[in-house]
Amino acid sequence: MTASELPEGEAERLRELARLELLDGPPEPALDRITRLASVLFEVPIALITLIDSNRQCFKSRVGTDLDSTPLEMAFCTHAIRQPDRLMVVEDARAD
Repeated sequence: MTASELPEGEAERLRELARLELLDGPPEPALDRITRLASVLFEVPIALITLIDSNRQCFKSRVGTDLDSTPLEMAFCTHAIRQPDRLMVVEDARAD
Protein backbone atom coordinates (compact mmCIF):
# COMPACT_ATOMS: atom_id res chain seq x y z
CA MET A 1 0.00 0.00 0.00
CA THR A 2 1.28 3.44 -0.84
CA ALA A 3 0.74 6.38 1.52
CA SER A 4 -2.17 7.58 -0.62
CA GLU A 5 -3.86 4.15 -0.37
CA LEU A 6 -3.71 3.93 3.41
CA PRO A 7 -7.07 3.96 5.16
CA GLU A 8 -7.70 6.63 7.76
CA GLY A 9 -5.65 5.95 10.89
CA GLU A 10 -3.41 3.35 9.23
CA ALA A 11 -0.22 5.44 9.40
CA GLU A 12 -0.83 5.98 13.11
CA ARG A 13 -1.45 2.24 13.64
CA LEU A 14 1.84 1.40 11.92
CA ARG A 15 3.75 3.95 14.02
CA GLU A 16 2.25 2.54 17.22
CA LEU A 17 3.06 -1.03 16.19
CA ALA A 18 6.69 -0.02 15.59
CA ARG A 19 6.82 1.85 18.89
CA LEU A 20 5.57 -1.19 20.84
CA GLU A 21 8.25 -3.44 19.25
CA LEU A 22 5.91 -6.45 19.25
CA LEU A 23 6.66 -7.91 15.83
CA ASP A 24 9.93 -9.66 16.47
CA GLY A 25 9.71 -9.97 20.24
CA PRO A 26 9.74 -13.16 22.26
CA PRO A 27 6.82 -15.62 22.36
CA GLU A 28 3.98 -14.69 24.69
CA PRO A 29 2.51 -17.72 26.52
CA ALA A 30 -0.75 -15.87 27.28
CA LEU A 31 -1.34 -15.39 23.55
CA ASP A 32 -0.51 -19.04 22.88
CA ARG A 33 -3.25 -20.09 25.30
CA ILE A 34 -5.76 -17.92 23.44
CA THR A 35 -4.68 -19.30 20.06
CA ARG A 36 -4.95 -22.92 21.24
CA LEU A 37 -8.39 -22.21 22.70
CA ALA A 38 -9.57 -20.62 19.42
CA SER A 39 -8.39 -23.67 17.49
CA VAL A 40 -10.32 -25.99 19.78
CA LEU A 41 -13.48 -23.88 20.08
CA PHE A 42 -13.80 -23.26 16.35
CA GLU A 43 -12.58 -26.75 15.43
CA VAL A 44 -9.99 -25.43 12.98
CA PRO A 45 -6.52 -26.82 12.29
CA ILE A 46 -4.86 -23.39 12.13
CA ALA A 47 -5.34 -20.41 14.44
CA LEU A 48 -3.22 -17.27 14.43
CA ILE A 49 -2.79 -14.00 16.25
CA THR A 50 -1.47 -11.79 13.50
CA LEU A 51 0.20 -8.38 13.56
CA ILE A 52 0.40 -6.48 10.28
CA ASP A 53 3.17 -4.06 9.42
CA SER A 54 3.75 -2.28 6.13
CA ASN A 55 5.08 -5.32 4.24
CA ARG A 56 4.31 -8.54 6.13
CA GLN A 57 1.97 -10.29 8.49
CA CYS A 58 3.74 -11.56 11.58
CA PHE A 59 2.20 -14.48 13.46
CA LYS A 60 2.68 -13.47 17.07
CA SER A 61 1.05 -16.71 18.15
CA ARG A 62 0.25 -19.73 16.00
CA VAL A 63 -1.26 -23.20 16.08
CA GLY A 64 -1.06 -25.55 13.10
CA THR A 65 1.73 -23.89 11.12
CA ASP A 66 5.48 -23.41 11.45
CA LEU A 67 5.43 -20.14 9.54
CA ASP A 68 6.23 -17.07 11.62
CA SER A 69 5.31 -14.54 8.92
CA THR A 70 4.26 -14.16 5.29
CA PRO A 71 4.37 -11.30 2.79
CA LEU A 72 1.48 -8.89 2.98
CA GLU A 73 0.34 -9.92 -0.49
CA MET A 74 -0.71 -13.27 1.00
CA ALA A 75 -2.66 -11.74 3.90
CA PHE A 76 -6.43 -11.80 4.21
CA CYS A 77 -5.84 -9.09 6.79
CA THR A 78 -4.78 -6.68 4.03
CA HIS A 79 -8.32 -6.77 2.69
CA ALA A 80 -9.75 -6.17 6.15
CA ILE A 81 -7.48 -3.16 6.70
CA ARG A 82 -8.48 -1.64 3.36
CA GLN A 83 -12.19 -2.08 4.12
CA PRO A 84 -12.50 -1.57 7.90
CA ASP A 85 -16.28 -1.10 7.86
CA ARG A 86 -17.08 -4.37 6.08
CA LEU A 87 -17.27 -7.88 7.48
CA MET A 88 -15.07 -10.34 5.63
CA VAL A 89 -15.87 -14.04 5.87
CA VAL A 90 -13.61 -16.63 4.24
CA GLU A 91 -15.40 -19.97 4.19
CA ASP A 92 -12.45 -21.93 2.78
CA ALA A 93 -9.04 -20.24 2.66
CA ARG A 94 -7.70 -23.02 0.42
CA ALA A 95 -10.17 -22.06 -2.31
CA ASP A 96 -9.72 -18.29 -1.98
